Amino acid sequence: MLDLKFIRENPQVVKDGLKRKYDKADVDQILSLDDSRREIIRKVEQLKAERNKVSADIAKAKKSGKSADDAIAAMRQVGEEISKLDNDLRDIEQQIHDVLVWIPNLPHESVPVGEDESAAEVVREWGEIPKPDFEVLPHWEIGEKLGILDLPAAARISGSGFYVLRGMGAYLQRALINYMLDVHTADGYIEIAPPFIVNEDSMFGTGQIPKMAEDMYRTENDNMYLIPTGEVPLTNLHRDEIVSYKDLPMNMVCYTPCFRREAGAAGKDTRGMIRVHQFDKVELVKIVKAESSYDELETLTKQAEKIIQGLKIPYRVCTLATGDLSFASAKTYDIELWAAGVQKYLEISSISNFEDFQARRMNCRYRDEEKKVKFPHTLNGSGVALARLIPAIFENYQNPDGSITIPEVLRSYMGGAEKIG
Repeated sequence: MLDLKFIRENPQVVKDGLKRKYDKADVDQILSLDDSRREIIRKVEQLKAERNKVSADIAKAKKSGKSADDAIAAMRQVGEEISKLDNDLRDIEQQIHDVLVWIPNLPHESVPVGEDESAAEVVREWGEIPKPDFEVLPHWEIGEKLGILDLPAAARISGSGFYVLRGMGAYLQRALINYMLDVHTADGYIEIAPPFIVNEDSMFGTGQIPKMAEDMYRTENDNMYLIPTGEVPLTNLHRDEIVSYKDLPMNMVCYTPCFRREAGAAGKDTRGMIRVHQFDKVELVKIVKAESSYDELETLTKQAEKIIQGLKIPYRVCTLATGDLSFASAKTYDIELWAAGVQKYLEISSISNFEDFQARRMNCRYRDEEKKVKFPHTLNGSGVALARLIPAIFENYQNPDGSITIPEVLRSYMGGAEKIG
């Protein structure tokens, strides 16, 4: 959430940032409400000063034996006015909050301006795109032929947007999860096993609600949410807490299933495993000091890239344009894998710096070396998502005989097997 004081002191900066993010939030409404709030506070302080004076007059009158009835009546009237203004203040503060929660984070100055993915900038590429001398089947075809991907069964069980992995397909998924967790924990990330269902405060803290409520799975009876990403429970671990600067940076990793309605995904690729309602993911989260957060963003991106380099799959890193950033993000890199079966890049990981936007919503703070309480910056990135990674392996490691070679780094996790099929 943006700082109200920052909005008040930098209204044009905020307006310009929202314009670059193609958001129509009304900054003038916030400023008008804030003016009203400050005017009420001024009146309350004035009345309280008057009440203190009247209280002193009453004490003097009683001490001298004079009647204090008029002064008491005046103080009662002042008290009633203060009570009314206090109610008005609570109402207007709620109005300010209700508007603030819909205002997105502002894009960092280094983010390219543009409305959608067409304006993204390629930062770097890794690996050579293969040129096989045979027809590479898309993952949904090769998976069905090998009996390791069953989309019809998933549709019978749950409906469209789900998948079933069988046999070596399921084994591959488990191997990938263990491989990724081992790589990240070896590099100092603390593994967390979090809940997969969270409360409303947690979803608000990381910015999923209210803005993206339609994409979330909510349990109505108890107002809980199935997590859309491991970012939610990991980042909220320190909600409403003050940690020490000595605890920063915090580097955390977790494996979770993820659940998304994909309500806004019309027109996107939907074949096979590409866009589904449930998928597994290994997530990375950092909580850091403000002054180091953009260096940490680069480090976090490299950490996610390390997984894909280990699997030897070509990819590229892109800086998302302002209009393509998430509600809470100030800057995001997307890592896109090459998928040989569909001859295109597929987004496999988003790595974002939220600056202090999430920390303010969560009231997560730290005490610095001078005992001052500050908001940290939060970052997260997929390290990585399996619903895109598995198809990329099916397609990039496909052989002319219809088998799939198991990437070398995964073989020790799969009992030494070298091929599927």
